Amino acid sequence: MAFQNDAKANFPDYANHGCVVGRHLNFEMYQRLFGKKTAHGVTVDKVIQPSVDNFGNCIGLIAGDEESYEVFKELFDAVINEKHKGFGPNDSQPAPDLDASKLVGGQFDEKYVKSCRIRTGRGIRGLCYPPSCTRGERREVERVITTALAGLSGDLSGTYYPLSKMTPEQENQLIADHFLFQKPTGHLMVNSASVRDWPDARGIWHNNEKTFLIWINEEDHMRVISMQKGGNVKAVFERFGRGLNAIAEQMKKNGREYMWNQRLGYLCACPSNLGTGLRASVHVQLHQLSKHPKFEDIVVALQLQKRGTGGEHTAAVDDVYDISNAARLKKSEREFVQLLIDGVKKLIDMEQALEAGKSIDDLIPA
Repeated sequence: MAFQNDAKANFPDYANHGCVVGRHLNFEMYQRLFGKKTAHGVTVDKVIQPSVDNFGNCIGLIAGDEESYEVFKELFDAVINEKHKGFGPNDSQPAPDLDASKLVGGQFDEKYVKSCRIRTGRGIRGLCYPPSCTRGERREVERVITTALAGLSGDLSGTYYPLSKMTPEQENQLIADHFLFQKPTGHLMVNSASVRDWPDARGIWHNNEKTFLIWINEEDHMRVISMQKGGNVKAVFERFGRGLNAIAEQMKKNGREYMWNQRLGYLCACPSNLGTGLRASVHVQLHQLSKHPKFEDIVVALQLQKRGTGGEHTAAVDDVYDISNAARLKKSEREFVQLLIDGVKKLIDMEQALEAGKSIDDLIPA
């Protein structure tokens, strides 16, 4: 028997697994998808590998290429619908909107907001994502992006640092700046083969002012980050949008473009980052509100997410929290940034009321 062509013999065992994929991928669906391949040769077993290798709570699904979202649509749509709390096959992502001039507010008192950061991911059309790419494709991703970045000017001008070629001095400086990404150890990366040949064709670029940063060939082809100290979210979003558009214009000169889907928006390797892939965040100090018994509920009601300043699963230091939009899909980039601005303003209003010894009962969102 040719076991490699037998769906029944290859169906994964999801007993004791907590992944999202395991809740949707039954044998009948697996059998329907088993013989399908994308033009790059990506199979259903390739996209579900993280779900097989991990027993914990995870999504467990990662695209090998842009076409994965269509060829394995039945599975991806089910996972997307659960992960994004309702996004059915007839729903579609709003059009991109990177216009910072439409924002209302967004310049906060530095007594409360210590820094601002906006990030997203982008894929380059026609090339496989890190889990499925060849060495040549990964190097082409690096070439396409660094060529585009070399064409940026003004406050977007900067320098590229390949991980395989940087000097000890450069490495130490990037560590001090908190820019350097290390070889990932998480389930998404390791169990999807994304870290093969590390650090080949991976690197970090940042502008001269260190306020616009690009990671190349980490989880996605490109991670884009705009950031600065202080409370000016609007300025960070303006640079973020201008930088993304400038890179797109430079890539267009060489016949390349971002992966974008009419229904799903911008595509990333992990379906959790579809739509905008945008995480807009501030580090905000809330001495009083953080001790309120309803603090967690307030953050959730504002459609925000709370982390420590060291990232996910870390604790706050001196009552400084990383507050960001919780969702990535179903709103435009500007709408998510506005949601963050409005939510942080409410958090600060509550903090100031508590500082003055007043009740915040009338300020707590329903």
